[in-house]
Amino acid sequence: MNNIADILLDSVNHLKHTAVLGLHEPDFSGNELAYVSECITSGWVSSVGKFVDQFEQNIAAYTGVPKAVAVVNGTAALHLALILMNVKVGDEVLTPALTFVATTNAIAYTGAVPHFVDSGKTDLSVCPDLLAEYLKANVIIRDGKSVNKNTGRIITALIVMHTLGNPANMQALKTLAAEYHLKLIEDAAEGMGSFIDGKHVGTIGDIGIFSFNGNKIMTTGSGGALVSHDIELMKRAKHLSTTAKTSEAGFFFHDEVGYNYRLANINAALGVAQLERLPEFLTHKKKLADYYQAFFDKHGAFRFVAPEFNSTSNYWLCAVQIKNCDVTELNRLIALAHQEHIMLRPLWQLNNELPMYAACPSMALTNAKNHVNSTLCLPSSASLWAYI
Repeated sequence: MNNIADILLDSVNHLKHTAVLGLHEPDFSGNELAYVSECITSGWVSSVGKFVDQFEQNIAAYTGVPKAVAVVNGTAALHLALILMNVKVGDEVLTPALTFVATTNAIAYTGAVPHFVDSGKTDLSVCPDLLAEYLKANVIIRDGKSVNKNTGRIITALIVMHTLGNPANMQALKTLAAEYHLKLIEDAAEGMGSFIDGKHVGTIGDIGIFSFNGNKIMTTGSGGALVSHDIELMKRAKHLSTTAKTSEAGFFFHDEVGYNYRLANINAALGVAQLERLPEFLTHKKKLADYYQAFFDKHGAFRFVAPEFNSTSNYWLCAVQIKNCDVTELNRLIALAHQEHIMLRPLWQLNNELPMYAACPSMALTNAKNHVNSTLCLPSSASLWAYI
């Protein structure tokens, strides 16, 4: 496998223009400083201010929905999405095993039970064909609800993650969700700027969420958002995210349990500036992805992870799969790269293998395990296009 290591390092070495080649770094060379300075000068730095409103309006316009709600992070957005989809204590929620732990944690916050599903053979997101076969064997429809024959619990929702920014097979998954009376939640935390048949990810299911963490394609430092075509649902999202307060200014009346999930104006100011630059970031990241794909296509031991299903990816993280690789060899390759200060990264530990979720129901996860054992995420900062 030494030849594999040499090829990997060769793919990124001439991109290394600083002492450490990071995985994904933010770019603040637009209006970020001016907008943040305006917040500081005006004193409007907390959860109310013009940039919050503007950011929500701009997200809605970009993604093609009537209303968006900005929140403090993507995990909070997922938690609210599950509440808005009426997920109850003791329900089961179908969710990918191959995802960042926040997806599964949000289910646990509601008191529901994660039920892990597999990825596609080449697609890292939920596989509709395998899921359809699994549901047919393990679920019965009773009174318009899906019931897990093995646990007796109601399965309320399906979460689909657009992994690494590559869109999932939403048309097939939407059809499957309708057949089994499941609410369809899109975890598009990594998907800002990705589209399927011209529709922005996050806007195809019942509700979608985004993350604007510091390592995402655009960032507010820490932040997230919910989107939906259902404007009343988004009004309720705003209400719940602002502690369910109904009283006028200066008085404190709250009509239900709410959450202090509001995005601060100073963070939203960053978001407004970053969204202005998103088309530029997407162009640069596509050039970087094209470079990686052309490089690895010349070597038969690799497969570049490319978007499928008539979709356009934001290429948040470019990734490559190594054929006939196992996790021991993968870890060795990562360690070699880190010695050279090149920040390659594996995928996440499968969530069903984490101690707090080990007893949760799960289908066979053959594809997801193969992806974990063979996939490396490559340095993917938008600025790297200039060094190709």
